[in-house]
Amino acid sequence: MNPKTKSILKSIGAVFTGILINVIPAIAIDAILHITNCYPPMGERMSDNLFILAISYRLALAILGGFYTAKLSPYSPIGHVIVLGVIGTIASTLGHIQMGDQGPAWYSIGLIVISIPLSWLGGFIYLKRRG
Repeated sequence: MNPKTKSILKSIGAVFTGILINVIPAIAIDAILHITNCYPPMGERMSDNLFILAISYRLALAILGGFYTAKLSPYSPIGHVIVLGVIGTIASTLGHIQMGDQGPAWYSIGLIVISIPLSWLGGFIYLKRRG
């Protein structure tokens, strides 16, 4: 495999890892909270306090995803993190449209707004720790 192809694959892998770090734990936590009745059954509207809980772990996961995307990127860690944030913004926008009136607007709009800054923050933390 030539070096350019290898670099492209590493770039895709870095961003994909960041996506997985954002998505898989959030889905797992949501499922656990529904199963344990901390969240209401699927399809029922949650209280604002529960949406605060949901956004809190999504904030942490966005930072963690940015951290590992930067760590795994073969070059330009912040560039890779911005790509991750843009993908998160697009996914959150689609989620906002799909969510409709099932939750407060601040929650889904908040996810749109934080995608790029928190992904960047995770990359920034990685670069600061790396030295």
